[in-house]
Amino acid sequence: MKHPLFTLAALIAGSAFAVPVSVQDPGGKPLATVMVSRQPVKVAAVDSSDNGYAASGKPQQAFFELARFTDAAGVADIPPAEHPWKIRLRKPGYQDLTVAASALDKPLVMTPEMDVAALAAQQPANAWSSTIDFGDADLKKEFMLQCNFCHQQGNALLRRDRTAEEWKVAIRRMVRYGARLSSEGQEKIPALLEAHWKKVNANPALVPQGTPWSPALAGTTIREMPIGDAMSQMHDLLLHSNGLVYVGDNLQDRIYEIDPATGKFTVYKIPPQPGDTLGGLLAGRLHDFPKHETYQGIHSLAESPKDKHIFITPSYQRRLIEFDPVTKAFRAHEMDGGFYPHTVRFDAKDRVWFTLALSNQVGMFDRTSARFTRYDLPFRSTMEKLTVKLTPFIFKLLAWGIPVANYVKVDHVSTGVPLPYGIDITPDGKAWIARLHTDEIASVDPATGVVTMIKTPFKGPRRLRSDRDGNLWIVAFNESKIARYAPKTGQFTLFDLPVLPKGSDTPYSLNVDRARHQVWVNGTNSDSVYRYDIATQAWTVVPMQRKVTFTRDVEISPKGQVYVTSASFPSWHIEDAQPTLIEITPRP
Repeated sequence: MKHPLFTLAALIAGSAFAVPVSVQDPGGKPLATVMVSRQPVKVAAVDSSDNGYAASGKPQQAFFELARFTDAAGVADIPPAEHPWKIRLRKPGYQDLTVAASALDKPLVMTPEMDVAALAAQQPANAWSSTIDFGDADLKKEFMLQCNFCHQQGNALLRRDRTAEEWKVAIRRMVRYGARLSSEGQEKIPALLEAHWKKVNANPALVPQGTPWSPALAGTTIREMPIGDAMSQMHDLLLHSNGLVYVGDNLQDRIYEIDPATGKFTVYKIPPQPGDTLGGLLAGRLHDFPKHETYQGIHSLAESPKDKHIFITPSYQRRLIEFDPVTKAFRAHEMDGGFYPHTVRFDAKDRVWFTLALSNQVGMFDRTSARFTRYDLPFRSTMEKLTVKLTPFIFKLLAWGIPVANYVKVDHVSTGVPLPYGIDITPDGKAWIARLHTDEIASVDPATGVVTMIKTPFKGPRRLRSDRDGNLWIVAFNESKIARYAPKTGQFTLFDLPVLPKGSDTPYSLNVDRARHQVWVNGTNSDSVYRYDIATQAWTVVPMQRKVTFTRDVEISPKGQVYVTSASFPSWHIEDAQPTLIEITPRP
């Protein structure tokens, strides 16, 4: 007898009750830990009148996908949608299955995958990149540091067979985009990649299994809505105190204002300032990218504790952008120096702190006096100081079509680009910075202006956040670790990510849920997000719905929901080429 919830009428009507989706193997045994995704039959129709994007200020309505995981009985409860929908089942080791909502009146049967190549293709990029062996561990770490900046290594587009010459051309383009792969690496790696991927593609059994999905995922809900398109880059995001999520499209100079409860959103196009040119101060960087409207390069966002305005770093200009979420007005605050405004945070005194990634500085904007202060970080050598000072001129040469970056010798420690990157403010008011290419963190004391540099016992400190006790949590990007630094004692503690194969992920960023004393980490190369409980030292791994989900930032709601965006550059790497806002509601 059919359960009344299975009636087609209820499904079509969008019943308020959840629909139990039952999943079995061919022998009738319940299948646990199946990702059950509710997807729209057709994506919502939204305005695309502004060069493929919604007109600025015009409200839109998106459809959410939703995913849950089957329990030990092979069942997941899925709430119906108010639009036509279907179900996709996914579980490593089995073939994907997509069925109409009307087919849920009986258990769904998943077929084991027996093809070795297909089984390998199910594995995330980190499983594939774990097979890379250059015969030099340091060169591989450098490769993962520099070539995972923008997209995964090991995804389907990056592991296909290419000749060494094709790899060389691709690497030159990546160097122009900003990668700092050493000159030696640029020469050696193309032939190594050609040989490696030829070997692995001919022998897919060489690809190990990725991190197994835990039965504890039952009770976790993932909601996901499309924003932008294949030419977007949804870089960073902000969960505002008004309950809305703001996402910056780095390639199209647009801000998405999203109500995560309803899927209603509005796009605001950030107007360029008089005299701005396409590509801004880095005009030559994206000259061959198929479509972009990058005058400013929207990067990072932060909310004022005083008036709730949002401050945005435009990495292609010397300014900060202020956005009033009530009036929707933008205001530019111009600087007379610095280069590449990057990550931004507020302190308790309503001062805006941000890194200046390519001028080796930390910036501070005092809103009361409307004055900028820049703090210089130390250089490693005279050559580095000279190179940093010449950086704006080098980018002018690139804009003129002179490929300087292809001919400048780059060493293994990226001399000339020390790259101050992430920033956060500890409860005592100090600004802390992660400097990616020098394996250091730094602090700035705003009372004295004193800058203190601290060497890290790990490579690739990318972004960092403070917990409620004033400890800093830092991602070790190409070490597949996170670290805790206690300023009171000067001690570092390292934690391996719970990823398989071990050491194969590249965590881009993290954030701290201070209320629950937990750390959430971007599993950038593994299609996952990690949670570390500080008190119990327990890890949770949440797999994403789409392959090639490259995330760069984490926001956490007062209720403990987590928000990330799929932010690959380019976005056409993502499964179905669609960037999304992703909401994770973890199991209680």
